[in-house]
Amino acid sequence: MGECKEYDLIIVGAGAAGMTAAVLASGSSLKVALLEKNGQCGKKLLLTGKGRCNITNTRPWEELSTHIHPDAAFFRPAFMSFSNTDTIAMFQSLGLPVTVERGMRVFPRSGRSMDVRDALLRRIVSSDNIDLQYNSEVVSIDRISGGFALSIMRSDDRISVRCLQAKTVIIATGGLSYPATGSTGDGYRLAGRLGHTVTPTMPSLTALVPEKYNFDLIGLTLRNVSLSLMVDGGVVQTEFGELTFTDGGLEGAIGFRVSRRAVKALTDGKKVEAVIDLKPAVTPAELKARVEREYRPGVDLERFLERFLPLKAVGPFIETVPSLTVQSLPVRLKSWRIPIKDFVDYRRAVVTAGGVPLKEISRKTMESKLVPGLYFAGEVMDLDADTGGYNLQIAFSTAAAAVRSVINRSTLR
Repeated sequence: MGECKEYDLIIVGAGAAGMTAAVLASGSSLKVALLEKNGQCGKKLLLTGKGRCNITNTRPWEELSTHIHPDAAFFRPAFMSFSNTDTIAMFQSLGLPVTVERGMRVFPRSGRSMDVRDALLRRIVSSDNIDLQYNSEVVSIDRISGGFALSIMRSDDRISVRCLQAKTVIIATGGLSYPATGSTGDGYRLAGRLGHTVTPTMPSLTALVPEKYNFDLIGLTLRNVSLSLMVDGGVVQTEFGELTFTDGGLEGAIGFRVSRRAVKALTDGKKVEAVIDLKPAVTPAELKARVEREYRPGVDLERFLERFLPLKAVGPFIETVPSLTVQSLPVRLKSWRIPIKDFVDYRRAVVTAGGVPLKEISRKTMESKLVPGLYFAGEVMDLDADTGGYNLQIAFSTAAAAVRSVINRSTLR
């Protein structure tokens, strides 16, 4: 492999966390290498927010923390040191205007995820102390005296293996979601080689597949509905908002929010049902009174249902509700039960639940408790969140914590 080129810091992975780490290290005294196995940075970042990139959420910590899983307390120090306000300020300093939309979600004003990626990339490529290397897959990381040796396989012109050395390493490789973007679990393998364990991973923020799914529902969005997740007959979570039926199954904001628990329950072999309250703003008594007031004997039930449901939902609703009558309609409208048989795998999952256990990582610095000088940032850790800009904030805050620690330790040498 020849002589190893030496750096103060090597960042493995140029996604949201890795690019942010590089941006925050730019202009420092550190000699940094940013390694990306693809031919471009931020491939998954380009897909987020349906191509619009929901970069963060302006909710205060007390509200934001309820959307972080499985341990919001772990994330608190990183967030307090680099908050959603800091994220917005960082992008504005990079020349990216932002706007706040419904649900306190922050987007680039242009509505283009490419502009988010490019804002980070411009700073990286213009920094004298950052060496960005594409088509560079990290095969292994080994501990050596004074730091780490990395074996790198390059695949641009021809496949070759070479060596890099660094005093510190940040693993920011992401998880397993959207593997077509390069997220194939490399970080878990690299962490395992260095002595870390890996909490079993699962797709999260993914579609839930109903039994006997009626594909006529595809494209339907139900707004202002309530969705309860039932596991083995008991309600474990209820969410209010927007539910979308796609070719994958139940998605949308509230479908995604319950998917983490649903996937875990299905994986454990438990019975899972989605229960939709189509009229959460009215009580059962009020709905019953309306049905009795408006129904006329002899009117076809399917036609009558058009008063209460979008036309696209009427047929599938009748199909999935056995023995539907005018008398049972109020109850059924407030509890449309849809058995769930499966979930869509990592190919379409937005994030990965599971990863390097938080108990093996310092919550203040993101440094490994097992391997001094090794850091983690972003989705590679067992830390994920609901949809709404929270997952990218995890990436930004944890990257900032890691880089700050690396800079501090370099000044103490």
